[in-house]
Amino acid sequence: MPNPLRVSAVKGTFYPDKCEDIKRFFDKFNKEFNKHTIDQGIRSIKPRAILVPHAGYIYSGFTANFAYRFLENTNPKRIIVIGPSHHHAFKGVSASFYEAFETPCKNIKIDTPYLIALAKKFNIAFHEKAHLNEHSTEVQMPFIEHYFPKVPIIELVYGEVKSEELVNIIIALLENRDNIMVISSDLSHFYPIKEAKSHDKICLSAISTLNSEALHKRCEACGFKGIEAIIKASKELKLKSKLLDYKTSADASGDEKSVVGYLSAIFY
Repeated sequence: MPNPLRVSAVKGTFYPDKCEDIKRFFDKFNKEFNKHTIDQGIRSIKPRAILVPHAGYIYSGFTANFAYRFLENTNPKRIIVIGPSHHHAFKGVSASFYEAFETPCKNIKIDTPYLIALAKKFNIAFHEKAHLNEHSTEVQMPFIEHYFPKVPIIELVYGEVKSEELVNIIIALLENRDNIMVISSDLSHFYPIKEAKSHDKICLSAISTLNSEALHKRCEACGFKGIEAIIKASKELKLKSKLLDYKTSADASGDEKSVVGYLSAIFY
């Protein structure tokens, strides 16, 4: 059995390691969010799932927070976070079989009984190395602790996997109205800004139209399988999608020679 605590691996790098510093980030993000004029009919949407980036907060934190502000409209009993493995190669999906997930503010409880049942149904394994240093899921946890401090989570990290395997898991999870889902992915990596936006435009269009086939026309994303799966699952569940925010790393760094793209969206 693993350590009872899923220890934070990228605090102090991707996001601050002190609670008060994280709260300052959220205050900054929300002051900027509140400047946006959003139609009340849109602002009141209750998402079943969100798609958010996972870079350092100075780069993609505002874009991610945009989606979490919509997620505030919901009242979930658990939140499932799904992201790609960046550091450990394995086949299938790995679940975080810990008791809690560490964040700088407060540890988040993991819904172990629900996870065990889910793992048995879908043959979900535990690859400890897939979780030890994985940032795609970890950077979401301070957001969840901030907006949903009493809601337990489940962390799923996928390696080499067919999108249909993820689709089946996502559909089963979203058929339960107690669940909401966070899908984690950045977009294109390390192109000049004009080329990056060209690649990212394909991703944005595919997500907004729920066209999974269009993703294969040179949409580049580290969480491609997760994006493809949430699109297919949304069509099956008759959900709609809406793009919220798009930025590149150049918005923060000013460097347009080699950028990473970031997107947030909701599925409702």
